[in-house]
Amino acid sequence: MNKDPLILLIDDEPQILRALKTILTANHFQVAAASTGEQGIALAVAQPPDMIILDLTLPDMDGIRICEQIREWSRVPIIVLSVRDNEKDKVAALDKGADDYLTKPFGIEELLARIRVGLRHSEQSLGNAKRVIKAGLVTIDLASHVVTRAEEELRLTATEFKLLSYLAAHPDRVLTHQAILTQVWGFEELDHVEYLRVYIGQLRKKLENNPEEPKILLTEPGIGYRFHTSD
Repeated sequence: MNKDPLILLIDDEPQILRALKTILTANHFQVAAASTGEQGIALAVAQPPDMIILDLTLPDMDGIRICEQIREWSRVPIIVLSVRDNEKDKVAALDKGADDYLTKPFGIEELLARIRVGLRHSEQSLGNAKRVIKAGLVTIDLASHVVTRAEEELRLTATEFKLLSYLAAHPDRVLTHQAILTQVWGFEELDHVEYLRVYIGQLRKKLENNPEEPKILLTEPGIGYRFHTSD
C-alpha cells in the first residue's frame, strides 16, 4: 500500500499552519511543520518530504535563501506561499529553485490543484535526477539520505549530511569556504572557517580510510574543499 505523500510546511504564522494541517490531513497528506527556516531545513534533511510549502518571510532567514540551500541537495517540489506579490520577489524565488508561487490569501482548491501538479511532475522526473553519488567505497543516496561505506550505513548528524550532500552535489569541483558556509549554515562572513574545518574533520573520520590522508574530501589550500570521485 502506498503511503500518503509527506508535505513539509515552513511558516511562522500559527493560524496558517493550523489551517493547512487540517486541510492537508483531510485530503490524505501527511504533514510536518516548522516555524523557522533553520528548523525547516533540518526537518527536510531528517525526514525528506515529497513537497515543501514555504513562506518567504521567516524570523531567522529569508525563504529565498531556503530555496537556494535546499536546491543544492534536493529536487523536492517547493511551492511558495507569501504575502509578497511583487514580480521581483516571485522571480527571485523561482530563480532560486521554487517550482510555484501563490500569494496570500489563496484559494484552497487552487492550492490543492497546484500540489497535485507538483507531485505529478516530481514523479515524472524522478528517474532523471542524479540521486546516487559514489566515491571509492562511499555511496551517497541524496534522495533517501543514506550514506554507506563498504556497504555499511554510516550515522551522520543532520549538519554532517547537509555539508556532505552539498559537496557531493558538486563532484570534483572546488567550492570556496564562503560558498560552503553560506549554503550550509547561512553565514555571510568568513570568520566561521574553523567551524567548517571541524565538520570536515568529523566527516573524514567516517568516510576516509585514513583521515590524515583524505582521498574523498580534499582540501584546496586557502580556497575551500573538493569532493573527489575519480580513482
